[in-house]
Amino acid sequence: MQPVTAQDGAPWRVVCLCAAWCGVCRQYEPEFLAIQEKFPQIRFSWVDVEDQEEIMGDVDVETFPTLLIGQGAQPLFFGPVLPQVKVLERLLTSLLQAPQEASGMPSEAVPLWQRIAAQ
Repeated sequence: MQPVTAQDGAPWRVVCLCAAWCGVCRQYEPEFLAIQEKFPQIRFSWVDVEDQEEIMGDVDVETFPTLLIGQGAQPLFFGPVLPQVKVLERLLTSLLQAPQEASGMPSEAVPLWQRIAAQ
């Protein structure tokens, strides 16, 4: 797999992959959506992995919450995070300050990102 790089000027997006039955997700959702105020240049989305199976395809999320973060057509981060808004804030600040190649990106991340971005 080829390395993925950030694209200057392309829009950023943060997608939280969760499930309605997950108590941790229900507690995290308001904080996740509220962080948009600190990062108005980023589009935030909440995807219920069970309600939106057509988007998820064969991707199996085992740990909630899992984030998919990307810029333009490329995912830059895909993985579970602690459900704490400060963790997300640090991750976003780091990515925005120095977008880097996404190494070790799971093979399913790019097609998932493309399906989500098409919405």
